[in-house]
Amino acid sequence: MTDPAERAQRFAQLLRDDPRYPPAAYRFVTEALEYAQTSLGMGQAKPTEPSPFEDEPDEETRQKIGDRHLTGQELCEAIRQYAMDQFGYMAKCVLNNWGIHETGDFGEIVFNLIRIGQMCKTPDDRREDFDNVFDFDEDLHGQFKIKLPE
Repeated sequence: MTDPAERAQRFAQLLRDDPRYPPAAYRFVTEALEYAQTSLGMGQAKPTEPSPFEDEPDEETRQKIGDRHLTGQELCEAIRQYAMDQFGYMAKCVLNNWGIHETGDFGEIVFNLIRIGQMCKTPDDRREDFDNVFDFDEDLHGQFKIKLPE
């Protein structure tokens, strides 16, 4: 099992290697996965590919993500719902502030986390599964239309 210091080192190295997204973006995507599984009941049991790290994912990660797996499209939908729940009308603004401008950015974050053993994937999962799942302008703002009295 990986100790917390090693996990922190891997994450710090990830941020140095790929500075596009701040730690808050990674935390948000991880929280959205947990929200999808616990609050939305999404995901199904699927075997995952072995991690590049012999002892990853560790028990803490397994407990967080459980044994249920979401597709890229399902996770994007869960992220959209979680963003709306957490940030309301400001969801797009918050995500954009973190460097997230399209659903493909979620894929970049997820696959970075897979690379350091913080998330798992199945043999069928691809980074491209996250591309163009929803439109940020329409699906993060569309529900909040202000109607003026006539």
